[in-house]
Amino acid sequence: MHPFPHHYAVAATAVPDGEITLRSEGIPDLPTTSPPEFDGPGGLWSPETMLVGAVADCFALTFRGIARVSRLSWVSLACEVVGSLERPDRVTQFTSFHIRAEVAVPPGTNAELARRVLTRAEETCLITRSLKAPVHLELEVTTVPERQLEELSV
Repeated sequence: MHPFPHHYAVAATAVPDGEITLRSEGIPDLPTTSPPEFDGPGGLWSPETMLVGAVADCFALTFRGIARVSRLSWVSLACEVVGSLERPDRVTQFTSFHIRAEVAVPPGTNAELARRVLTRAEETCLITRSLKAPVHLELEVTTVPERQLEELSV
């Protein structure tokens, strides 16, 4: 890892109507627009969906890193995040994030270790730790049948 501080630069270009384009060196441009909830056309990423997406992506990346260090064997992770946007005290803001994470593990895997790794991923996710809204984690550990593992490896 590079030493801190890290700096991330993104530029936005806009015209009076239409898409906004986000640019950052070394990665593809990202067109965005207002979501339908704000009378936008939808169909593209919006700041709201990108923030919720950042929570899901950071959770998954954090889980993967902690699972590696913990030597947790796992097959797949499904993570769904719902962010709630409300207007408490007439200020529009995200008021909560609900993460539903399901990890599939091979037979014989310590399910309690998998639960601890999922919980630790939520506790240490850089993005959620940077937000003021509370985060709720719903987790599930499932075991992949042996024959299904064999099909995946073919």
